[in-house]
Amino acid sequence: KSTTARVITGLLPQTAGTVVFDGIELPKALADRTKEQKRRIQMIYQMADTAMNPRQTVRDIIGRPLEFYLGMQGREKANRVLELLEMIELEGSFLERLPSELSGGQKQRVAIARALVNDPAIILADEPTANLDAENSHHNMNILVELNKNLTSSFVFATHDEKIMGYLKRMVYLEDGKIVKDETIK
Repeated sequence: KSTTARVITGLLPQTAGTVVFDGIELPKALADRTKEQKRRIQMIYQMADTAMNPRQTVRDIIGRPLEFYLGMQGREKANRVLELLEMIELEGSFLERLPSELSGGQKQRVAIARALVNDPAIILADEPTANLDAENSHHNMNILVELNKNLTSSFVFATHDEKIMGYLKRMVYLEDGKIVKDETIK
């Protein structure tokens, strides 16, 4: 499941088959994808620290992709960072914190905000609650469910956690990289 997510994002090249997005076959290597292709497919990693520079503040972790992908600067960027913090239920007081100053649940929410930055078409969530206690897991899943209702992004969860499955509308089961079952839940 993690390998599939990484192949879709281009972080790992597929060894067979193709990744087709919006009717276009995506290049295997991330370096060969356009900035727009990269922007439209984002990932929430199982380990939030994977996507965070430990020397950057929350402001920079969320703000840097705004500059890179969307060219946002100054007040526009600052306002968007605050808006994203609000969406993940963190206050502006978190802006100057480093990842080491955040709890596991807070780190995961910052990773969620970072994935949302570019208004992607697809957000791949690889075991987004795997390293969280039950309370943070439930809270962060509720945030993701609300975001899914209010955004145009499609969320794809790669998980073994049956608790997460209760939040989903459709489940696709993979075995050896092939779909073995596809069911609508709700």
